[in-house]
Amino acid sequence: MTTLDLGLLVLRVVVGLLMVGHGAQKLFGAFGGHGLAGTAGWLESQGFRPGRVMALMAGLGELAGGVGLAVGLLTPLAGAAVIGTMVVAATTHAANGLWVTKGGYEYPLVLAVAGAGLALTGPGAASLDALFGIDRPATTLAVAAVALGLVSGLAVGGRAAAVRRAASAAAPQAA
Repeated sequence: MTTLDLGLLVLRVVVGLLMVGHGAQKLFGAFGGHGLAGTAGWLESQGFRPGRVMALMAGLGELAGGVGLAVGLLTPLAGAAVIGTMVVAATTHAANGLWVTKGGYEYPLVLAVAGAGLALTGPGAASLDALFGIDRPATTLAVAAVALGLVSGLAVGGRAAAVRRAASAAAPQAA
């Protein structure tokens, strides 16, 4: 195994397992998460409709994308799932700026970029993709996966941001 393969393995496993944990928080309430009902309520408050469906989609996207990255299976698609869910997460933090210390989108951005990097490079030799002979994604497929993650995340996150803006504009203004 080369140092490149080792580096990809470390990146895949750490990012993948963190994403699995995020999905488990949303779906099952694991690791201090709020579970499906709590996540659905919060997502509704952020303009995501219907909240339960969106919570299920977010949790499954994080869980499946994380497992795919961790084991290196269908890596471009796993990367797309991570990109999409993290772009949506970033939209909920965008008003707070970049830095996570101010509630910003820094952390989702880092995870989305890691997903994109892995989708573009492939998982390396120590992966199920390599075992099945698909360890190097075709450039077109890799770029399409990154675009899919970005477009889907921006569409879902942008729609919710529009709902939040409309709700804010309709709310009575304090004197």
